[in-house]
Amino acid sequence: MLRDDELRNLDAHWRAANYLAAGQIYLMANPLLTEPLKPEHIKPRLLGHWGTSPGLTLVYTHLNRVIKARGLDALCVWGPGHGGPAVLAGSWLDGSYTDTYPDVSRDAAGMERLFRQFSFPGGVPSHVAPETPGSIHEGGELGYSLAHAYGAALDNPGLLVACVIGDGEAETGPLAASWHANKFLDPVHDGAVLPVLHLNGYKIANPTVLSRLPEPELDELLRGYGHEPLYVSGHDPAQVHHALADAMDQALDLIGVMQSTAREDGVAERVHWPMIVLRTPKGWTGPAEVDGEPVEGTWRAHQVPLSGVRENPEHLRQLEAWLRSYRPEELFGPDGRPTADVLACVPEGTRRLGATPHANGGLLLRELPLRDLDLFAVPVDKPGTSLHEPTRVLGDFLAQIMNDTRLRRDFRIVGPDETASNRLQAVFGASGKAWQGDLLPVDEHLDRHGRVLEILSEHLCQGWLEGYLLTGRHGLFSCYEAFVHIVDSMVNQHIKWLRTSRELPWRAPIASLNYLLTSHVWRQDHNGFSHQDPGFVDHVLNKSPEVVRVHLPPDANTLLCVADHALRSRDHVNVIVAGKQPCFDWLPMDQARTHCARGAGIWDWAGTENGGEPDVVLACAGDVPTQEVLAAAQLLRRHLPSLTVRVVNVVDMTRLLPREEHPHGMSDFEYDGLFTPDKPVIFAYHGYPWLIHRLTYRRTGHKNLHVRGYKESGTTTTPFDMVVRNDLDRYRLVMDVIDRVPGLPVHAASVRQTMTDARTRHHAWIREHGTDLPEIADWTWDA
Repeated sequence: MLRDDELRNLDAHWRAANYLAAGQIYLMANPLLTEPLKPEHIKPRLLGHWGTSPGLTLVYTHLNRVIKARGLDALCVWGPGHGGPAVLAGSWLDGSYTDTYPDVSRDAAGMERLFRQFSFPGGVPSHVAPETPGSIHEGGELGYSLAHAYGAALDNPGLLVACVIGDGEAETGPLAASWHANKFLDPVHDGAVLPVLHLNGYKIANPTVLSRLPEPELDELLRGYGHEPLYVSGHDPAQVHHALADAMDQALDLIGVMQSTAREDGVAERVHWPMIVLRTPKGWTGPAEVDGEPVEGTWRAHQVPLSGVRENPEHLRQLEAWLRSYRPEELFGPDGRPTADVLACVPEGTRRLGATPHANGGLLLRELPLRDLDLFAVPVDKPGTSLHEPTRVLGDFLAQIMNDTRLRRDFRIVGPDETASNRLQAVFGASGKAWQGDLLPVDEHLDRHGRVLEILSEHLCQGWLEGYLLTGRHGLFSCYEAFVHIVDSMVNQHIKWLRTSRELPWRAPIASLNYLLTSHVWRQDHNGFSHQDPGFVDHVLNKSPEVVRVHLPPDANTLLCVADHALRSRDHVNVIVAGKQPCFDWLPMDQARTHCARGAGIWDWAGTENGGEPDVVLACAGDVPTQEVLAAAQLLRRHLPSLTVRVVNVVDMTRLLPREEHPHGMSDFEYDGLFTPDKPVIFAYHGYPWLIHRLTYRRTGHKNLHVRGYKESGTTTTPFDMVVRNDLDRYRLVMDVIDRVPGLPVHAASVRQTMTDARTRHHAWIREHGTDLPEIADWTWDA
């Protein structure tokens, strides 16, 4: 039970935060209401979300109390992040906003600036965004807060991560899956997550599902998810303050007992973590009615309850009465500084929610201990004669990282049930798979303290990793290429976060978000069309060029090089596409390093230039296209020995862009030197052909560029038939050369006919034997 002075102080802080939240939505002058409110004090455009703000300020206030009283290190993830004014208000009151932005001082002038800048040109967004101190979670797109919270708690044993979940957000698929994250939280090595499900009853225009469930049914649901729910509800502020303080104390006491028991006595069974269900009115303490319509406690409070304040004198009167109902003269001195009562519950230093280094993870980031790649490289005496599974080779490298970080616990691998399928199972020698559920004798590699995270929800994998990276750690997301599209929208938001963060000098760079996409389109011949989609690369390359990178290593050693580079990088989203099936080794490690550093280069040993000018350029990006291009080059060497061929391999797709459009882009001079300004270029590409055209459309020789790639002709068939069906095969590439090099259509007609016949033989063979032609299956590079 709160003492009278504690209740007074909590209520003062909450009223002050509500006043500041409403002021940000409406005011650009007269912040302390030292004169009657006039239309010119009101912003010309009223933007923001009031409805959720009183609940967020309430949680902010009560988290302050327990952090200060218990000496906690805490972070809060604000799921209803469109309630940005509430979180900005909390950080202004605790001083962290002024620490971050000294021009927004904690006085009357700073309050006016805080109000004016909110959702105003040249100001700050209306959502909880990278600009908001203490935030790791963009408040625009809903559904990811709980996954981010669990990601932040992983390997942070001293951290409490509170997570406010809006009842509208709770209807999304990603959030529904995130309730299962508690089955992966290790009470020994991880921190605690305290979900706060805020039931204010409405979305923008409709009631919310969970708020309308009878409480027994809601209780069964949450207990079924593995939580011990504590309920707080009411309309009277004093009663709610008492109830929420009691619920937070109960929850933290339970968490303390669970963690100490696990850490001192060992983990015997899965922990059922507490959570809080907070039921308060939408738009609480705002206008009860507007124009005769109920507002508080309804969907009408969602955004701006009084919309005609400048034009409607009655709305202006109501706004002034609303703001004065918080009694600002009791909360702020004549100079605008918060009073002692308001600040009594506020923690100090880095324990303030707006100042925690866990929300600025780059401050905590340590370099990964990456070993020399020569330890993992495969020997390559001659190109194209030996085979390795590239991701299996990478697995040894990742296993070493897992082993070298076993004590510091700041590197994780996540994926949807595919670590072994993607040939990365070597990591299980260094760490098992996180699992807090029951264990059976048939299980393999499950470990209550494991650092590999597998769950069949790409959303949850992505959210975990984002939360982990944003709080200062490293990781890798391994996924089937076709199914990574499930997180298209999530990676959009993360890229936007990174782009904005790079413009904020106070945000320290974080480890990059690294994707390994395997089981890719060209070797999903056994699963068929449903598993064939290389379009994630297109999606990512549409995004902010200063953030995104895409690598298509052609073999095992180049995969090691780009993975090493990606894991060392900061503030990027790195997409690596590599096969898991046996693949030819093309480059020894020294050449692989050089080639990957260039990003694109000529393979002299594969072409027939001999220092002269080529008649044609064969370009490739991706492991299977590289093999087909080299096989085509070998056929051309055999059938058209007088033809001079240049072979160009591209590892870094962004090298194709102009330099002024991407930091890795080539100048026109470089591009023309590599691809020539006027010779035919036959480009075999891993994905959809039009991406190459989009990247190169401004180049001098674009009219000479012909691209082969995936064109949605997928099925269950043989590996080589996949490339034939999409016209990416070696025979088609030779035909393309003949069709596009001047003079060859006539002089090489018989060679073209031979290539056509080979494709015909292929079709007949696979339908009789079910396997590829021996000349394909047994092919090796022989110059």
